[in-house]
Amino acid sequence: MPEYLAPGVFIEEIERGPHPIEGVATSTAAFLGETERGPTKPRLVTSFNDYRRHFGGAFGADKYMPYALSGFFENGGRRAYICRIIGNNAAAAALDIGGGVTIEAVGPGEWGNRIYLKLSADSATRDTAQEPASKAFRLQVAYWDSLVPGSIPPDPFDPLQARILPRPAIVEDFDNLNWAEPESPDYWINRLETASSLIRLQAPVPTLAARPAFADLTPLAGGTPGDALSVDDFKGENLDSNLRTGLSALDLDEYREVALVAAPGVPIADVNKLMYEHCERRKFRFAVIDSESEVNDVGQLDPRSNWETSYAAFYFPWVYAADLRSGARKQVPPSGHVLGLYARTDNERGVWKAPANDVLRGVFDLKYYIDTARQEVLNPRGVNVIRQFPGNGIRVWGARTLSTNGLWRYVPVRRLFIFLERSIYEGTQWVVFEPNDERLWARVADTLRLFLRTQWRAGALMGATEDQAFTIACDRSTMTQDDILNGRLICEIGIAPVRPAEFVVFRIFQNTAEAQR
Repeated sequence: MPEYLAPGVFIEEIERGPHPIEGVATSTAAFLGETERGPTKPRLVTSFNDYRRHFGGAFGADKYMPYALSGFFENGGRRAYICRIIGNNAAAAALDIGGGVTIEAVGPGEWGNRIYLKLSADSATRDTAQEPASKAFRLQVAYWDSLVPGSIPPDPFDPLQARILPRPAIVEDFDNLNWAEPESPDYWINRLETASSLIRLQAPVPTLAARPAFADLTPLAGGTPGDALSVDDFKGENLDSNLRTGLSALDLDEYREVALVAAPGVPIADVNKLMYEHCERRKFRFAVIDSESEVNDVGQLDPRSNWETSYAAFYFPWVYAADLRSGARKQVPPSGHVLGLYARTDNERGVWKAPANDVLRGVFDLKYYIDTARQEVLNPRGVNVIRQFPGNGIRVWGARTLSTNGLWRYVPVRRLFIFLERSIYEGTQWVVFEPNDERLWARVADTLRLFLRTQWRAGALMGATEDQAFTIACDRSTMTQDDILNGRLICEIGIAPVRPAEFVVFRIFQNTAEAQR
């Protein structure tokens, strides 16, 4: 209570009634796999051009990450974290520019050996007599996505060589970099860290005693590709949180908004198990799993024999999309396109709507054609089939999880509970350490009631009335005196989720009764 010592009028702000709960985002995805280049720390991209800037484009016949991201954004995805996976013992290319300062590629791999740097005088210093005292310099960076081994590329920053092939894929120009004043907005460490998609300064960075020496176009060196990928590379475990990669990095709080996980076309079967176990442990995530590209006997396809979980869905078959370089047909895994459909459905309808019976954009053919008779075998096994319907395009024609429990059979039911549970978790943090009495219980119940009422009115819950849609109990019926003495507040919430109309039956009959007089 405030202390009053002098007469007067005092105004106090107090809190009463429920706290609003805001629904969390459900369509932010994380993709794990190989990329042409880029950092191994998960990075958010918001468009396919953003992805290409930081991670490159198509780079191998069996590398599907660029196609997954292209399909994701084309189908309605908005936010994706890219978890670049690279084999153990990979090294980043680097270059010592003097003064104990080393510039290196933003991520390991031999791609960094195709980064070239050029140091020169800044454009603001026009008087050559002032150059020795200048606190600024210019750093230009160029990257080639392919070079003939042993060849020296033309200098793209020299006007006489700028049009000579091969041209660099990316060029970065950092002019008027300040090397001596950390408080300057042009201080070179800060500008490179925030603006470059190719290079970074190797930590810790010493304080420069003089401006870096000038040099001709010079490559980074020492980048190595690393070993073949293994399950441990996707785990990415490390005691130092800054060095975590893959799923281990996604455990950090800064990536808590991730709600969907996929590893497009990864040939290591154990990675799929690793993904859904990660989702089960985190509770607030859902995995999408690709089938194998080649299936000899479709009738024997049974993912539940290997994986049993309500936190993942399995999609078959692979699809054909346009090659990102030539435009020709290319066979790609469906997970990227499917996750884009998840995001589109969430944003247009809601997480409780099944991400099915909608066209996959950017797909013009299928690896295998599945008819109704074949799907009658696959659907009960948890195989979500992608089918082509004449006049209606290529559509996802299934919305089942990999669970054998009928309560968690459908993807939208599991994802609705993920959405509700995480929203309640995030929106009730204020309750911790509040006095655990009847007044708190009433406020918690009112908070939950307002949130669930909003979801019911939006169509997420089934029932003609609130009492049919959800129930909330937070009182002596849910807590014993022992619970209260041990600091436990227990609230029980019953929810009636809507389920998809998977089988639509119309019964038609002839009415031959005579007309009544």
